[in-house]
Amino acid sequence: MQQHFSLADCDVMGFDLDHTLCRYHLPQSARLIYDSFAQYLVAEKGYDKDLLTLAPDSLDFCCKGLVLDIEEGNFLKLAEDGTVLRASHGTKSMTSEEVLETYGRREWKHFNTVSGMVSRSAKYYLYDNYFDLPGALLCARAVDSLNQHDGQKKYDFWKDMVAAIQHNYKISAFKEDCGAYFPEVKNHPDKYLQRCPESVKKWLKQLKSAGKILLLITSSHSDYCRLLCEYILGNDFEEYFDIVITNALKPGFFSHTPNQRPFRTLENDEEQEALLSLDKPGWYSQGNAIQLYELLKKMTGKLDPKVVYFGDSMHSDIFPAHHYSNWETVFILEELLGDKVTVPAETESEPLEKKGKYEGDQPKAPYFVSKQWGSFFMDRLPGLENAEETLVRTWSCKCISTYSTIAIPTLEAIADLPLDYRFTRFSSNSSATAGYYPSPPRALLPNGYFKDGLAAIETWRSDATMRTHTRGAPSVFFIHAVCFAFACGAREDPDAMVPFVNANYDSYPMLYFSKGDVEALRLQAATTHQHIAARLIEAVQTMLSNPLEYLPSWDPKEFSARWNEIYGNNLGALAMFCVLYPENIEAINMAKDYMERMAAQPSWLVKDAPWDEVPLAHSLVGFATAYDFLYSYLSKIQQERFLEVIANASGYMYETSYRRGWGFQYLHNHQPTNCVALLAGSLVLMNQGYLQEAYLWTKQVLAIMEKSVVLLQEVTDGSLYEGVAYGSYTTRSLFQYMFLVQRHFDINHFSHPWLKQHFAFMYRTVLPGFQRTVAIADSNYNWFYGPESQLVFLDKFVMRNGSGNWLAEQIRRNRVVEGPGTPSKGQRWCTLHTEFLWYDASLRSVPPPDYGVPKLHYFEDWGVVTYGSALPAEINRPFLSFKSGKLGGRAIYDIVHKNKYKEWIKGWRNFNAGHEHPDQNSFTFAPNGVPFITEALYGPKYTFFNNVLMFSPAVSKSCFSPWEGQITEDCSSKWLKYKHDLAGDCQGRVVAAMERSGVVFIRGEGVGAYNPKLKLRKLQRNLILLHPQLLLLVDQIHLEDDSRLEAATSFFHNVDVPFEETVVDDVHGAFIRHRDGIYKMYWMDDTGHSEKATIASRMYPRGYPYNGTNYVNVTTLLRHPVTRAIYLFIGPSVDVQSFTTRGDSPQLDVFVTTSEHAYAVYLWPAEDVSRSAFAQVIADRQKIVFDRASAIRSSTVPEVKDYVGIVERNLQHFKPVFQQLEKQILSRVRNTASFRKTAERLLRFSDKRQTEEAIDRIFAISQRQQQQHSRAKKNRKVAKGYKFVDAVPDIFAQIEVNERKVRQKAQTQAQKELPVDEDEEMKDLLDFADITYVKHKTRVSIKGRSGLAQMATTARSSAPSISASYTRLFLILNIAIFFVMLAMQLTYFQKAKRLHGQRCLYAILLVDSCILLWLYSSCSQSQC
Repeated sequence: MQQHFSLADCDVMGFDLDHTLCRYHLPQSARLIYDSFAQYLVAEKGYDKDLLTLAPDSLDFCCKGLVLDIEEGNFLKLAEDGTVLRASHGTKSMTSEEVLETYGRREWKHFNTVSGMVSRSAKYYLYDNYFDLPGALLCARAVDSLNQHDGQKKYDFWKDMVAAIQHNYKISAFKEDCGAYFPEVKNHPDKYLQRCPESVKKWLKQLKSAGKILLLITSSHSDYCRLLCEYILGNDFEEYFDIVITNALKPGFFSHTPNQRPFRTLENDEEQEALLSLDKPGWYSQGNAIQLYELLKKMTGKLDPKVVYFGDSMHSDIFPAHHYSNWETVFILEELLGDKVTVPAETESEPLEKKGKYEGDQPKAPYFVSKQWGSFFMDRLPGLENAEETLVRTWSCKCISTYSTIAIPTLEAIADLPLDYRFTRFSSNSSATAGYYPSPPRALLPNGYFKDGLAAIETWRSDATMRTHTRGAPSVFFIHAVCFAFACGAREDPDAMVPFVNANYDSYPMLYFSKGDVEALRLQAATTHQHIAARLIEAVQTMLSNPLEYLPSWDPKEFSARWNEIYGNNLGALAMFCVLYPENIEAINMAKDYMERMAAQPSWLVKDAPWDEVPLAHSLVGFATAYDFLYSYLSKIQQERFLEVIANASGYMYETSYRRGWGFQYLHNHQPTNCVALLAGSLVLMNQGYLQEAYLWTKQVLAIMEKSVVLLQEVTDGSLYEGVAYGSYTTRSLFQYMFLVQRHFDINHFSHPWLKQHFAFMYRTVLPGFQRTVAIADSNYNWFYGPESQLVFLDKFVMRNGSGNWLAEQIRRNRVVEGPGTPSKGQRWCTLHTEFLWYDASLRSVPPPDYGVPKLHYFEDWGVVTYGSALPAEINRPFLSFKSGKLGGRAIYDIVHKNKYKEWIKGWRNFNAGHEHPDQNSFTFAPNGVPFITEALYGPKYTFFNNVLMFSPAVSKSCFSPWEGQITEDCSSKWLKYKHDLAGDCQGRVVAAMERSGVVFIRGEGVGAYNPKLKLRKLQRNLILLHPQLLLLVDQIHLEDDSRLEAATSFFHNVDVPFEETVVDDVHGAFIRHRDGIYKMYWMDDTGHSEKATIASRMYPRGYPYNGTNYVNVTTLLRHPVTRAIYLFIGPSVDVQSFTTRGDSPQLDVFVTTSEHAYAVYLWPAEDVSRSAFAQVIADRQKIVFDRASAIRSSTVPEVKDYVGIVERNLQHFKPVFQQLEKQILSRVRNTASFRKTAERLLRFSDKRQTEEAIDRIFAISQRQQQQHSRAKKNRKVAKGYKFVDAVPDIFAQIEVNERKVRQKAQTQAQKELPVDEDEEMKDLLDFADITYVKHKTRVSIKGRSGLAQMATTARSSAPSISASYTRLFLILNIAIFFVMLAMQLTYFQKAKRLHGQRCLYAILLVDSCILLWLYSSCSQSQC
């Protein structure tokens, strides 16, 4: 960020009215505000009449930045870290000892919300502006009065204060002469208002003369605004401003969307109908910053006009303008006038007025520090003697440097400065005093506060003057006070981490947040998270408006007739809405009806794909999340029935995890999708006390996913081999998994090296305009899920730099509303709840440092190069991508071929590359951000559907004889071939990728993707971006001497627009029409010959999500040994006048001339070792060389050390949580009957006799512990005796013994079943279309019998005859017997004369040794 700020750089100047342009006579206005409140409380609410009298020194209590704890009646002054510096109960100051005893030196309980500018809630009220402060004094005196007369400990006066505000300052009060405030100001404006000085008027006119646009944005109603402006500026005040906006209701003006807060016109100060858009300057009411900014773009003629906003309220002006609109902000901070500590002169008649530079007759007195509260800027910690060593900034002071560009005392302070004056701005790397003008407050200077300030404060007289300003917009104060939270959200720790719950659950919710977090979430929805909450509101309103379209069908046939992931996906967003807005009964009823319909289904599987658990997983994770979120809204019957449904589905998922591909095919999107569903179900069951089932299921999930997390360390570039679209599918669940295991089991993956690189995978693949991504592999136009949720996750838990929030914001703003690229109705809301929960409002949206400049990026694992990503969609903003890599990515390919991770990996069986395409050496090109050459999206895995080559004649069985494509092409499957024949060895390679002086050169080698029998020696593709709208592509095909190939054919696709044919001077070409012009391509071979192409469209077979593609097919006859084909791709702004080639082996020369430039390109093949360069470009007269020294060199990644141990250590994290939960469950039981019921559930795996014995023993231990605890509590000593957690038998050791048998049984069952076809494992077409497959299986029903009962039956049938505790007992006894007999042998029998006795004892010892070994073996298995 720049260190300086100048008004000359700004295009627009915005001003608040009250206390910014219009200043008040503070003593008079403050007394008027106080009296208007007090009169109402006394007359209407029966408060003590003493409130009507006010001592001259009473207003010293008023200090900006105080927080009122409404329930306790305490006023607090907070430090920047949230600790309490000073406090008062009512008006009575608390001593340092009382402050420490009450609040300690820890963060105040509500600081998380108040520090993010949530100024009001039901629990507290923040006084952040001068208009509020007289009300603070009245509240304090009300507390004093209630204490004196009623002796109250909890206070409910706040509702009366709100009523007083409403009576005096409602919107119609000015017009109706209602209350005490408006009639008095109307009748005596000179008593309360100060006229604007001539210097400020002149300055405003100079700004307009300099071409600046001036705005007046005030929350006052138009009639009150007119009164103020006519008095301070004159009757011609409207000439000063281009746009006037009244009743702006800040901060909502900045945070709300056009739908929430439209602009309205005014007629006789009455608001008219809402405007759909803001088209011209004028006077308006309400509105929003988004539409205003669009108008400012038109008025300035700039895409990104720079706005500065002047205001006096941190809550209403500075923070929202900075946070939501990213405007520059100038804070009007009148404390800068009075921070010099001076003893005031006496006055008897009325309080002193602070000294100002405005004209007019007024008392000339300095602005003082409060005697009771100290400096606004700094203070010392309570209870410490050395003040100088304990000096800390106040929270209010920290907000100034965080959210303001600069801070000034008044507008007059800068009115005489030149427009290009350079102010030093506040920034993270500048001093704490940098942004204050004309000078910093004395308190912030070294020794400036305590040496002089405290001494002066001690000499203050009791008649110190009031130092507050009125807010001046009473109608706004009413809005703020009634709506307890309007501005911004929650403070987050800079090193954000998910707190470890450690089994401390308080019923539900518990998955992602706890019951105690709900209030803070609701505050966030109204403040910092409004933009996400608005999307939740829109989603639920859409569902409520058309419930039959979104509610699941009651009919099982209809429910399972198609890919039904929509139901689970949308349920999470609906449940989150109900948590945030509990007053919406209609939404809660819909959510319960939704769950009832899902619970009524016999199966969540799809009828025609019973082998695929992905639809079930979507339903399970949504249902379990909704159960967790909405638990308190469900009836007891619903709670029990829905829990049974979750158990059913989870048990089925657990059983199938042993035999389905998602249990062992790592880094594939199915795995995290299904595993996080099983984990969610397990956690819900765990919280209900079904520990054995949840233990087994959780362990299985961790055993699978922790291996994937280890393998991800091999992926060094942060990519996912399935591409961006399916990558978002994977990370949707992977990030949920990482969050949940951190929260519940303290398994931390947030420092994972892959996570640190993953932002590049999303940032470097976005096309200009932020609407599409590079569609490599099976894909839609952008992302299947998110990616806003994933981006805010990365920002909060990994990056902490604001770039994730920024990219999420860009994607959110530019979302396609209709047409290609629109999210499907089953996916668009799926991640809203996690986006809301993971968004960190304290991280200001900051683009990456290189934003705005096209950059070349190479994904070494993925084998993809991109250039020009994440830019605005503007002229000469190109996007270029190229792919040539190893099948499955370098990490997976090397794991398979180098036999890494032998304990886990058995070749391609453990991976699934079915979503990849036969696309080595493919590319895409989008000049001006317009997709010209595109990938073919989600379609059949044919080579010709990709921008690559095919050859003729074919040498093996081919899908399109006589043409043969890449070896991964499969004619009989809709998935890529990767396990069989040559396919598993398919690979391409990026040879070089570099950018020099704006010219990009990329070379790839693709011979490894074709059948060796084709006898291709080299297959090089060269891309040279000469100009943002001019791409040269050269294919160099080098044949072996005995190759029989005769022709090569190339394909170039556009999925949106059909190609048309053209020819110029015998050079054939094709073009597409776009609204901004024509995009053309031409081609020829190295002899100058140009063959006519085939231009066609191809429809995809039924069952694919997209209709098909349009393509150009160019065939080139091959010559031995080398043939080159040259293609030129041209944007609409480039006029190519000549295009020629000259090819004499080994060099190729290409000459291109446009109306503005001339290019000569010289290309040399890799085998030409006599050349030190790959290529040379002469652009006009500039020589650009792409040398071989910068070629890409492949690197090997070593196997992760002790990879088995890493997983085992992580698996150790979750067992103590279950043991802790077991202890908590049993310790809550107080009677034998309920204890027996609970213990039977916990000890389900033991047989009946052993269960009875264990229950009796546990209950005795529990009772003994409770008695000891009771005695210890009386004696105030810690009881010494049984540790309950140690005394309870380890049921989990017995579970793990049975787990092996459960696993063996499942594997045996899998072997007996008919083998599942690879096609059947991958029917995951999302919700694209209704698919009917040829192969059918009997539908699997998971309802009817409880999943808990199923699991218990399985466990009981395989339980061993001896429990772990008995095994341990027999082992100890046998060891004792063995040593006794051994001692007898060595002492008594050794001396015996008869050998018969010795031999008998030896035989007994031998038998006992065998028994001992058997017992030891049994004990080790059960971990006794």
